[in-house]
Amino acid sequence: MAPVKLHLRGEYKPAEARAALTPTTCKILMEHGFEIFVEESEQSIFHINEYKNVGCKIVPFGSWINAPKERIIIGLKELPEEQTFPLHHEHIQFAHCYKDQGGWKDVLRRYKKGKGILYDLEFLENDQGRRVAAFGYYAGFAGAALGLKDWSFKQLNSDNQDLPGVAPFPNENSLISNVKKDYLKASAKAGKKPKVLIIGALGRCGSGAVDFLTKVGIPSENIIKWDINETKKGGPFQEIADADIFVNCIYLSKPIAPFINYDLLNKDTRNLRTVVDVSADTTNPHNPIPIYNIATVFDEPTVLVPTTKGPKLSVISIDHLPSLLPRESSEFFAADLLPSLLTLGNRGKEPVWAKARSLYYKHCKRLDRESRL
Repeated sequence: MAPVKLHLRGEYKPAEARAALTPTTCKILMEHGFEIFVEESEQSIFHINEYKNVGCKIVPFGSWINAPKERIIIGLKELPEEQTFPLHHEHIQFAHCYKDQGGWKDVLRRYKKGKGILYDLEFLENDQGRRVAAFGYYAGFAGAALGLKDWSFKQLNSDNQDLPGVAPFPNENSLISNVKKDYLKASAKAGKKPKVLIIGALGRCGSGAVDFLTKVGIPSENIIKWDINETKKGGPFQEIADADIFVNCIYLSKPIAPFINYDLLNKDTRNLRTVVDVSADTTNPHNPIPIYNIATVFDEPTVLVPTTKGPKLSVISIDHLPSLLPRESSEFFAADLLPSLLTLGNRGKEPVWAKARSLYYKHCKRLDRESRL
């Protein structure tokens, strides 16, 4: 059997320092007969020499476009919107086009026109229907960190200032130390420690948020953990407005009632200062936090909510939060993905890949139907 050829493309999204394959996982794959091509990338947390030293073949940034068709192109975030050429390869990535996100038809049409195949990382599932790999833990971890950082900033600065831009941290300890320093000053000035409400607290993402808050020193009684049982009555929820920080960690799979609305926010009694929408379903028509409409970025992490009463309120809606800890989150994700990658040689029959391919064709048919309307 010919070796599986994986081509790790460089990321296009600004400040995206993560990688779908790390030098650690590349080494293991090559020990199993894989051929690995890695593009040069200035923004990756992994220096190109780390890949070279384990035996990967180094190729120029963007060379995936004209790479031989037998190579499987693997990356993380979506391709640039300005790219419109058809996609001929098999691609493994997050494409964000299966849940009616803005521009989903244009994204999917590129694969269909080029007779390529999309294996969307968000929908790689095992026989039990559970995702085989996800960045959820570090998304929640980083989201809680930025939420607490924003709350602290508001206590220590005037309302005409917004949280400054942030850059990736080299490791967990440096992030914890950075946020804790401001948090201790802010809680002393405010005369209280913030109450943080997490919805989706029992999942990967929620557990990451809880872990960060615990490590930074938030008392357990100030960490309010909600999941399905607490939200089954349907929103909006007064408890969100009563908290100081709200962290949304749910996986949105169907339309649900909004968690929060302006009736609850436009009150003098509101405590809420910061919303962290880790799920970042910004363009989803069923977004349960319909108080903002743009995805924020590390350079400008917050967007102001236009309330008429109560204290200043901001939303953090960064859709690649794990990149705040790119090395650790990449290693965590790639290790989870590795067992499935090792079965790529039998992807025609292997359930994880077969299901993902069937899902791709299902949405291609939906694209055809909706394009005819």
